[in-house]
Amino acid sequence: MTSVDSFSQKENMAASNTAGCSTPSNDDNDVPTYEYIDINTKPFHFGTFENLWKETLNPKYYSFHDVHQETEDEEFGQEMGIPPETVNELKVICSLDTLRCCPENQPPVTDVVPADPGLMTLRMRKRRQDYKQTLHREFTCRQDLYATELESLGIGKKPLNPEDMLPEGEMTITVNVLFPLIVERFKQVRARQTLQVLMSHKLTQLRDAICCLQDLQVSGEFSNTPDTAPEFISKDLYKSAFFYLEGIFYNDMRYPEASDLSQTIREWAASHNFPTFQTAKMEETTFRDLKIKVGYPYLYCHQGDCEHVVIFTDIRLAHRDDCLDRKLYPLLTYKHRMISRKCAICNLYISRWVTSNDSLAPTDPCLFCEACFRTFHYDPQGNKLGQFLAFPYVDAGAFN
Repeated sequence: MTSVDSFSQKENMAASNTAGCSTPSNDDNDVPTYEYIDINTKPFHFGTFENLWKETLNPKYYSFHDVHQETEDEEFGQEMGIPPETVNELKVICSLDTLRCCPENQPPVTDVVPADPGLMTLRMRKRRQDYKQTLHREFTCRQDLYATELESLGIGKKPLNPEDMLPEGEMTITVNVLFPLIVERFKQVRARQTLQVLMSHKLTQLRDAICCLQDLQVSGEFSNTPDTAPEFISKDLYKSAFFYLEGIFYNDMRYPEASDLSQTIREWAASHNFPTFQTAKMEETTFRDLKIKVGYPYLYCHQGDCEHVVIFTDIRLAHRDDCLDRKLYPLLTYKHRMISRKCAICNLYISRWVTSNDSLAPTDPCLFCEACFRTFHYDPQGNKLGQFLAFPYVDAGAFN
């Protein structure tokens, strides 16, 4: 379930007025007015959504300052219309100490789920637990072990400089970036990384935060000059990219050498009687300007033909337990851990070169670490031995 929850009557009226309709159920609403149990929501305007939250909620509800316990209890009693004695009684009855299912001198067993739980959360946990018991493995999966590592590093983190403090009422957007479509194994099924961006961020800030191996590749063949392999990467050479969001191509045109990658698509669409697509500059568009479906797959394209599915999974107000350092956003909260490819000769060090048409290699193509590559293919004076092609290799596991 996303954070696009049902609004009060005031919000429904505001949404209707904003969208220019008389009923909140109209499909043209800029802001969703009901909870969605489907895969994705209807398109709504992020900026309007933010304004309605701030107009409806009391600022103290999204304040980053801690509320004193006595003050919180008093406000709770006033809202519920109950005396302080009843509030204290509820605190005792609903205390965590009364939720024990085992003796006080015995620690609770959190790994055991009842056989027939009534809560849906326990049912899902029981199903996951039974599934794990069917897996016969003697090691802990790295994806499970480090799944929340990055997210936990940012919880409640505050900046050293007060000027870098996240303003109260700022909204965060969670974005899943999937593996590129050329990776057949993970195509359309697994997120490569999860990022949190701010409503005030520009699309270029999300683009720069996306890490893809295609951007890190070094083009060229260097068997004759292995010591002079260039230090620049593909991202330095091919700087063009675009997001395709709700019928609009947002192109990255910050650099003079950048080109409009969507032009070929738009020309093809025009020649086949498709509706005209709009274009905008990525560097001039903030997330507050977007109209998006939460949970819907969109497109990010770079390096000419490297395409990623991008999904906006959540939008909500920031709270005191979030990372409050503005400079750390876009915040990386999850990154899929990749397996490093070891050298085919020593099987010890991470590969740095890949060779082709190599008579000295056991396979074609073949991966080599730096030491084995030099030892096998060059004499002590650095002269090339035999005929082969050598290309720099970027290991995916090196960026875990």
